[in-house]
Amino acid sequence: MARSVSPAKFWIKHEIKAGRRRAAPLIGLGLLGTLLAIGQIFCAAHLLAAALHPAAAPIALPAIGFAFAALARAGLIVAQEREASRLGIAARRRLRSTTLGNLMALGPSGLRGRHSADIASIIIDRIEALDGLHGRWIPAASVALFGPALIIIAAGLADIRSGLILLLTGLLVPVSMAITGIGTGLAARRQFTAMTRLQTRFLDRIRGIATIVLAGRADAEAATLGQAAADLRRRTMRILRVAFLNATALDLLAAAALIGIAIRFATPLLAGHLALAPTALFCILLVPEFFAPIRAFSAVYQDRMTAQTAAEDLVALPQPAPTAPPPPIIRTVPAQGVAIAFEDVSFTWDEARGPVLHNLSFRLPANETMMLVGPSGSGKSTILELLLGFAHPQSGRITLNGAPLDSLVPAALARITAIIGQKPFLFAGTIEDNIRLGRPEASDAELRDAIRLARVADFTDTLPRGLATRIGDGGYGLSGGQAQRIAIARAFLKDAKLLLLDEPTAQLDPATERDVLDSLKRLAIGRTVILASHAAFAHEFTGRKLDLGTTRTPHLEGVA
Repeated sequence: MARSVSPAKFWIKHEIKAGRRRAAPLIGLGLLGTLLAIGQIFCAAHLLAAALHPAAAPIALPAIGFAFAALARAGLIVAQEREASRLGIAARRRLRSTTLGNLMALGPSGLRGRHSADIASIIIDRIEALDGLHGRWIPAASVALFGPALIIIAAGLADIRSGLILLLTGLLVPVSMAITGIGTGLAARRQFTAMTRLQTRFLDRIRGIATIVLAGRADAEAATLGQAAADLRRRTMRILRVAFLNATALDLLAAAALIGIAIRFATPLLAGHLALAPTALFCILLVPEFFAPIRAFSAVYQDRMTAQTAAEDLVALPQPAPTAPPPPIIRTVPAQGVAIAFEDVSFTWDEARGPVLHNLSFRLPANETMMLVGPSGSGKSTILELLLGFAHPQSGRITLNGAPLDSLVPAALARITAIIGQKPFLFAGTIEDNIRLGRPEASDAELRDAIRLARVADFTDTLPRGLATRIGDGGYGLSGGQAQRIAIARAFLKDAKLLLLDEPTAQLDPATERDVLDSLKRLAIGRTVILASHAAFAHEFTGRKLDLGTTRTPHLEGVA
């Protein structure tokens, strides 16, 4: 899909405009540093002139002024670094919070087709790349504009010709920066593309590492990853090469200004006009300070181009559609349970393939069980996603205890819902940490009850560290049955009134399936349960059955 450039430029301009207001204190510190530098150079020029001609003028006052300016500038540098760091951190926190909020509002349905490595790269790497825009580029751009102007004024007051020389060389700076800046932007865009490809490839290979090893492709995939890493290295070096060219152009302009001012004063000084020595030294010493803000801006100019590339990926993320004001929020759920109703619900993932659900209506009383049966693609998982709030029906409505589902804030819906799928979510940490995810504030007694009911102790008692045993991301180190028991224990601990089961035993052997089934039956007691599974497994539960595969309109019947 082609990237949209214009929205990215608009987004960057908005960020820069708002960032200037936030960076006003940092810009003020930078300009104050320039004024101190002018004063320090003035004192240094008189000290050097006095050193060349000791009887010319007293040095006490210039020495005191030089020392004071040096100490003040050192303090300003520390303050600038702290303020720049604060600005960058605040900007990243704000952007990451906004982006994550939009992604959460979209839900999984809104992100279908996007690779998780691509999304993670945008949230982490792209937003990190914007740190330089707010913490360095925005203040440096303002200081690079007004700082040299202050120095030109100071040089012009001392000697009009020296001021004109600095002005002419300063006017050539944008030309050189434009030439190298375009190259930097193109190189940064290619580097980001190479980085995203490497991250996506690496994540895919890690996920499928067992299959790769069994197929004997480990060496070939390692070589492919090495080539992608080498390509990223080459593109990174190209950015550095362009940056060095920019520094060289500034060095040539600074040398031209220095030579021009030196030539300007050479004739009168050689003619014996020694009174011009402090002025000549002052103007010559201003040259490095004149180019210092420009060098600082040049050093961070790539941050602006990098931010442009990052912005293109950020604005390319789908945005949640504006919604009408929600109805009154239901924040509590009655203790007796959750009653569910679908009223003429229709939903379509892909218009070309037609609706998955068409005018689906059913009612499930609180604390009862419903089995969803039907072939793959008949809508079983879609119903669960609608109940989780991950997708929203195109027509009809879903209610919980008579209230529309969209009247529940996500946090409230999460509190009353527990889901166990084919592969439960497990993170890198201890087994106890993964169970406590259901309700972190639960007491130790409640944790022990959940472990007992889910029969987690059947395998943790055989481990040297028991519940403190660490597992890898995705449950690495556990069997499928052990991972499901942890998920069931988490659901017991959460004690949610609505339980959603999506093929929870699809990948288990018969013996393990029987053990997990017994735990799920205990978990279903006193809860509203919707189970999406194959018919053989569904018959193990007592309750209603919704057959999504018989006709265009699903058939609902009671099961003894």
